[in-house]
Amino acid sequence: MLTRNDLQKISEIEWLIPSSYRQGMQGNVRIFASWHIIQDCLSDLSLEQAVNAASLPGLVGEVLVMPDVHQGYGFPIGGVAATDAHSGVVSPGAIGYDINCGVRLLSSQITVAEARPYVSDLLHALYATIPTGLGRGGLHGISQKQFIRILEEGSRWALHNNYANAADLDVTEDGGGIAGADTSKVSDRAIQRGMEQVGSLGAGNHFIEISVVEKIFHPEAAAVMGLIQGCLCLMIHSGSRGLGHQICSDYVQQYQKAQTKFKFSLPDRELACAPIESPEGQAYLGAMRCAANYAFCNRQVMAYLAQQVFERTLSGKCKYPYLHTVYDLAHNIGKIEKHRVEEVQREVCVHRKGATRAFGPGQAEVSDRYRAIGQPVLIPGSMGTASWVLLGTESAMLRSLGSSCHGAGRVHSRKSARKMIRADQLIQSLDAKGISVLAGSMKGLVEEAPQAYKDVDEVVDCVVAAGIVTKVARLRPLAVIKG
Repeated sequence: MLTRNDLQKISEIEWLIPSSYRQGMQGNVRIFASWHIIQDCLSDLSLEQAVNAASLPGLVGEVLVMPDVHQGYGFPIGGVAATDAHSGVVSPGAIGYDINCGVRLLSSQITVAEARPYVSDLLHALYATIPTGLGRGGLHGISQKQFIRILEEGSRWALHNNYANAADLDVTEDGGGIAGADTSKVSDRAIQRGMEQVGSLGAGNHFIEISVVEKIFHPEAAAVMGLIQGCLCLMIHSGSRGLGHQICSDYVQQYQKAQTKFKFSLPDRELACAPIESPEGQAYLGAMRCAANYAFCNRQVMAYLAQQVFERTLSGKCKYPYLHTVYDLAHNIGKIEKHRVEEVQREVCVHRKGATRAFGPGQAEVSDRYRAIGQPVLIPGSMGTASWVLLGTESAMLRSLGSSCHGAGRVHSRKSARKMIRADQLIQSLDAKGISVLAGSMKGLVEEAPQAYKDVDEVVDCVVAAGIVTKVARLRPLAVIKG
């Protein structure tokens, strides 16, 4: 196990595990975190997993660890790694089971004062309208032909079927659809699992949250985003449901059987990978993009349903009962991108697992609306704590492969949380803070209690101090739906 003596301190929020730490490492591990957070990391396997990831064939640069890091399957959640897009590998475990788990934020001109009497009505209407929980279905009547189009088109399917407008796609990462999706590489089982779940939240840490803009730190950027202090926002955190999980399972199993064929010797079989340019590598990338497109469409449909709920519930009670998309982004994804690494421009496959793209100003990949200021970075807190809106920076492009953290990050496992926290006490503590909550199960609610997570403000302060993001706004929760 790693100890404090194995870490080189660069600054108060930056640490290094050199490639000399273990034979086979292709690069360093760089950690953006406070010492307080590092101490938590040393109690699980997250940093060991980052060291293992540094052995991935074709690694370019360093493995990066964000302050929300915690142990995952093979690769740490809160980790980023790039491999050469031609001679490197792709690892499903380094992207995650919930492919394109991500966040959508919607803003409004609805003041908290005028909406407060109706927050409970909004919460119950959202809960009745958007299916939540493990295995719960979504839109009815979607044919397999339509479903295949969702996998190929992503949010464009929603646009063509009146669940979106063009402005929504303009402020969605990749326009809500990644090119190169190949439905022939998706198993029948994956299609069966995903077909009836479009427009549904799911379980685990997925949520819908009504919040208020508590404080603005960057007025110019907030104005571009439509964020107004004292006005309501809605945040949706969800992913690719059973489809993405099955795709990851399928390819992890396939890759684990093929490691001898590829002559790979990895320190952890959960990092099983394939050369990007091999048929196996291209098959996974094609299937992964299908899951990513599905997740973009899933959040788009839920956002549309939420907009309808707000308009129905608040019409005649608030002057402007409308929600508008601020941004939608992925935080479990693999993408082919160009980055300058060690003074050389390289085409790489960036694995982001529990990490958010944080491209700075002027990057062509950032939507027109935000290109001048940088990509919005949405950081949901734990249930009952603040969420943050940040901006990617030019420094992120040089220091972190244009990446940032994705949330607070667990500090206690779900099993530990169930032992530590009682549901009735949790609900009482949230109620004392003025936060209403609805959940599919008390077990799931307890697993997602704020005490199970790091301090999101500390996490955000770390990435801000590292120079890879800047603060725009802090959001305070009013009501939460947990899957």
